Amino acid sequence: MLRWMLGVVVIAMLSQPADARSIPSSVRAEQAAERVAADLRARLQALGANWGAPLYVRIFKATSELEVWVATGERHQLLHTWPICTWSGALGPKLRQGDGQAPEGFYAVGPKQLNPTSRFHLSFNLGYPNAFDRAHRRTGDFLMVHGNCVSIGCYAMGDAAIEEIYTLVAAALANGQSHVPVHVFPFRMDEGWESEHADSQWLSFWQQLEPAYRAFADDARPPTIRVSNRRYVVSTP
Repeated sequence: MLRWMLGVVVIAMLSQPADARSIPSSVRAEQAAERVAADLRARLQALGANWGAPLYVRIFKATSELEVWVATGERHQLLHTWPICTWSGALGPKLRQGDGQAPEGFYAVGPKQLNPTSRFHLSFNLGYPNAFDRAHRRTGDFLMVHGNCVSIGCYAMGDAAIEEIYTLVAAALANGQSHVPVHVFPFRMDEGWESEHADSQWLSFWQQLEPAYRAFADDARPPTIRVSNRRYVVSTP
């Protein structure tokens, strides 16, 4: 009986409209949420966060990690770091359809980008190409964070991990967050990274990503991103 009631509560939470928009769902997504909700709620509560609190997601290619940070007052705290099962390509941005590259840069996930009936269990679309990518005439589509462990330009998390990540993102969107920012970095941009990668063809591109990494390191609040003159512009909230 308790398990059935928890399932009803979880389904209801994932079905709530966000700013009059519907949150896509499916039996698969609802069953996944039922499996993971109790543990996720406990972890959120341990940080002082509510179910459906705003999220910030960071991906690091070199170490194959995906982090979910949750808003707790004015700052965000790290909820969990999941290992990425696999991603395709090499360090550096995606340039064109069919190059096999997983993207790097600043993306945002809204309700319409959720796919609860994905071929790869559950998924959400990163939103590539974004305004920066389009300004540089980069092409491609359907670049996802998804389950399973195969990738052609996506970040494959495995089914167990995507159930937790997808449920958290869906809950945040259902609770009113307009978009969940997903910032994809090649690596952690700590001191010395520029000298280590001085010979990379992507150095100037990565230097545009660093201010967002630094801004979040300084105050644990996701920075605001815009594109001007074909460049990323980062500002603090």
